[in-house]
Amino acid sequence: MFADFPLESIHKFAFKAAEATRCAGEQGKFWEMHDRLFANQTSLEPAKPHAEAIGLDVAKFEGCLSAGKYAEAIRKDVADGAKAGVSGTPLFFLAYTDPTSTKVKTVARLSGAQPYAAFKAQIDQLLAEKPKAEPTEKPK
Repeated sequence: MFADFPLESIHKFAFKAAEATRCAGEQGKFWEMHDRLFANQTSLEPAKPHAEAIGLDVAKFEGCLSAGKYAEAIRKDVADGAKAGVSGTPLFFLAYTDPTSTKVKTVARLSGAQPYAAFKAQIDQLLAEKPKAEPTEKPK
Protein backbone atom coordinates (compact mmCIF):
# COMPACT_ATOMS: atom_id res chain seq x y z
CA MET A 1 0.00 0.00 0.00
CA PHE A 2 1.15 3.53 -0.60
CA ALA A 3 -0.05 6.92 0.49
CA ASP A 4 0.51 10.34 -0.98
CA PHE A 5 2.66 12.67 1.11
CA PRO A 6 3.48 15.64 -1.12
CA LEU A 7 6.15 17.79 0.47
CA GLU A 8 4.79 21.22 -0.37
CA SER A 9 7.37 22.93 1.84
CA ILE A 10 10.04 21.63 -0.54
CA HIS A 11 8.18 21.90 -3.84
CA LYS A 12 5.27 24.24 -4.43
CA PHE A 13 3.78 21.98 -7.13
CA ALA A 14 4.05 18.73 -5.13
CA PHE A 15 0.37 18.63 -4.25
CA LYS A 16 -0.77 19.17 -7.85
CA ALA A 17 1.71 16.50 -8.94
CA ALA A 18 0.10 14.05 -6.51
CA GLU A 19 -3.30 14.92 -7.94
CA ALA A 20 -1.97 14.51 -11.48
CA THR A 21 -0.74 10.98 -10.78
CA ARG A 22 -4.10 9.96 -9.38
CA CYS A 23 -5.94 11.50 -12.34
CA ALA A 24 -3.59 9.67 -14.72
CA GLY A 25 -4.35 6.51 -12.74
CA GLU A 26 -7.97 6.75 -13.85
CA GLN A 27 -6.65 5.97 -17.32
CA GLY A 28 -4.30 3.23 -16.13
CA LYS A 29 -1.19 5.41 -16.27
CA PHE A 30 -0.47 6.26 -12.63
CA TRP A 31 3.12 5.03 -12.69
CA GLU A 32 3.83 6.52 -16.11
CA MET A 33 2.78 9.94 -14.80
CA HIS A 34 4.63 9.41 -11.52
CA ASP A 35 7.85 8.53 -13.32
CA ARG A 36 7.52 11.40 -15.79
CA LEU A 37 6.88 14.00 -13.09
CA PHE A 38 9.69 12.63 -10.93
CA ALA A 39 12.07 12.91 -13.89
CA ASN A 40 10.90 16.46 -14.66
CA GLN A 41 10.67 18.01 -11.19
CA THR A 42 11.77 21.43 -12.39
CA SER A 43 8.92 21.65 -14.91
CA LEU A 44 5.81 20.13 -13.34
CA GLU A 45 3.50 22.91 -14.48
CA PRO A 46 1.63 22.96 -16.70
CA ALA A 47 0.51 19.35 -16.46
CA LYS A 48 -0.99 19.13 -19.95
CA PRO A 49 2.31 18.41 -21.80
CA HIS A 50 3.01 15.56 -19.40
CA ALA A 51 -0.45 14.12 -19.99
CA GLU A 52 0.04 14.35 -23.75
CA ALA A 53 3.50 12.77 -23.54
CA ILE A 54 2.18 9.63 -21.84
CA GLY A 55 -0.84 9.33 -24.14
CA LEU A 56 -3.67 10.32 -21.82
CA ASP A 57 -7.06 11.54 -22.93
CA VAL A 58 -6.10 15.12 -22.06
CA ALA A 59 -9.66 16.43 -21.73
CA LYS A 60 -10.53 13.75 -19.14
CA PHE A 61 -7.24 14.29 -17.33
CA GLU A 62 -7.64 18.08 -17.17
CA GLY A 63 -11.26 17.71 -16.04
CA CYS A 64 -10.17 15.49 -13.18
CA LEU A 65 -7.31 17.77 -12.22
CA SER A 66 -9.28 21.03 -12.35
CA ALA A 67 -12.11 19.50 -10.32
CA GLY A 68 -9.71 18.62 -7.51
CA LYS A 69 -11.23 15.14 -7.48
CA TYR A 70 -8.48 13.63 -5.32
CA ALA A 71 -7.52 16.66 -3.21
CA GLU A 72 -9.46 15.54 -0.14
CA ALA A 73 -8.02 12.02 -0.26
CA ILE A 74 -4.49 13.37 -0.60
CA ARG A 75 -5.00 15.79 2.31
CA LYS A 76 -6.22 12.81 4.37
CA ASP A 77 -3.07 10.88 3.45
CA VAL A 78 -0.95 13.84 4.59
CA ALA A 79 -2.87 14.16 7.87
CA ASP A 80 -2.67 10.41 8.54
CA GLY A 81 1.03 10.42 7.75
CA ALA A 82 1.72 13.36 10.05
CA LYS A 83 -0.24 11.63 12.83
CA ALA A 84 1.96 8.54 12.36
CA GLY A 85 5.13 10.64 12.58
CA VAL A 86 5.94 10.88 8.90
CA SER A 87 8.00 13.93 8.04
CA GLY A 88 9.47 12.89 4.70
CA THR A 89 9.52 10.27 2.00
CA PRO A 90 10.17 7.54 1.34
CA LEU A 91 9.29 5.94 4.66
CA PHE A 92 8.45 2.30 5.17
CA PHE A 93 6.62 0.78 8.13
CA LEU A 94 7.21 -2.84 9.02
CA ALA A 95 4.37 -4.31 10.99
CA TYR A 96 2.72 -7.45 12.29
CA THR A 97 -0.94 -8.18 11.79
CA ASP A 98 -3.00 -9.52 14.62
CA PRO A 99 -4.50 -12.77 13.27
CA THR A 100 -7.56 -12.33 15.51
CA SER A 101 -8.46 -8.81 14.39
CA THR A 102 -7.85 -6.17 11.77
CA LYS A 103 -5.22 -4.41 13.90
CA VAL A 104 -1.67 -3.86 12.72
CA LYS A 105 1.24 -3.21 15.08
CA THR A 106 4.12 -1.20 13.66
CA VAL A 107 7.40 -2.59 14.93
CA ALA A 108 9.99 -0.83 12.78
CA ARG A 109 10.45 2.02 10.34
CA LEU A 110 12.93 2.47 7.52
CA SER A 111 13.46 6.07 6.45
CA GLY A 112 14.85 7.25 3.15
CA ALA A 113 15.97 5.33 0.12
CA GLN A 114 17.42 2.07 1.41
CA PRO A 115 19.15 -0.82 -0.34
CA TYR A 116 17.60 -4.27 -0.42
CA ALA A 117 20.07 -5.43 2.22
CA ALA A 118 18.68 -2.94 4.76
CA PHE A 119 15.14 -4.26 4.29
CA LYS A 120 16.29 -7.87 4.43
CA ALA A 121 18.29 -7.33 7.62
CA GLN A 122 15.41 -5.56 9.36
CA ILE A 123 12.84 -8.15 8.29
CA ASP A 124 15.10 -11.05 9.26
CA GLN A 125 15.66 -9.48 12.69
CA LEU A 126 11.94 -8.98 13.24
CA LEU A 127 11.13 -12.53 12.16
CA ALA A 128 13.71 -13.87 14.60
CA GLU A 129 12.24 -11.78 17.43
CA LYS A 130 8.56 -12.44 16.71
CA PRO A 131 7.03 -14.37 19.58
CA LYS A 132 5.54 -17.72 18.75
CA ALA A 133 1.76 -17.84 18.79
CA GLU A 134 0.25 -19.50 21.83
CA PRO A 135 -1.69 -22.68 21.07
CA THR A 136 -5.42 -22.11 21.33
CA GLU A 137 -6.04 -25.57 22.75
CA LYS A 138 -4.02 -27.67 25.18
CA PRO A 139 -3.01 -31.10 23.92
CA LYS A 140 -4.98 -33.98 25.47
